[in-house]
Amino acid sequence: MAHVLIIGASRGIGLTAVNRALACGHQVRAFARSADRIGITDSNLEKCTGDALNSRDVARALDCIDVVIQALGVAADPGMILGPVRLFSQSTRVLVPAMQEAGAKRLISVTGFGAGDSRSKLGCFQGIGFSLLLGRAYDDKDVQEELIRKSDLDWVIVRPVILTNGSHSGRYQVLVDRKKWRNGFISRADVADFLVSQIVDETYLGKTPVLTY
Repeated sequence: MAHVLIIGASRGIGLTAVNRALACGHQVRAFARSADRIGITDSNLEKCTGDALNSRDVARALDCIDVVIQALGVAADPGMILGPVRLFSQSTRVLVPAMQEAGAKRLISVTGFGAGDSRSKLGCFQGIGFSLLLGRAYDDKDVQEELIRKSDLDWVIVRPVILTNGSHSGRYQVLVDRKKWRNGFISRADVADFLVSQIVDETYLGKTPVLTY
């Protein structure tokens, strides 16, 4: 059992990871601006309301934490296409030194297929659409990944492909070899399964696995 902080816990992968971590017996602190509205009741769950860009909120959330799962997301809106996206890099600039100060060493961070050196694996037509719709967000995820790589934390950067609302299957592939990286689909439940498995597994430390079926 570990004491786990999940950042971005109110929806999407973060919320699914909360459920999975509780099912695996971990003590979970669910951190989000709307944490008080998380509809889960469990004796091992603590709901922690705060802003991932606020250093005091993050420092408070890290008290007595062993492992952090960073699963921030942004809603699809015109700002992702027309305006700058800074959430991923700015929150990581807050999180990394706060973890170092708190003595929390393991960071499991969700970015996505198309971040960092995986962008080169997008096909021509995929790449055009990706750049138009998600380019600004993923440019910021590139910065996020670099900040994590340069830290002295025990990190795993997880790059899921296109997300679905399917159920947990456990039949996903974890692709570390760049030659095998490819796009596809995966359920949020299976991404959460992998994230929670990394709380105790050291196989992928310092790696950037792509998750797909």
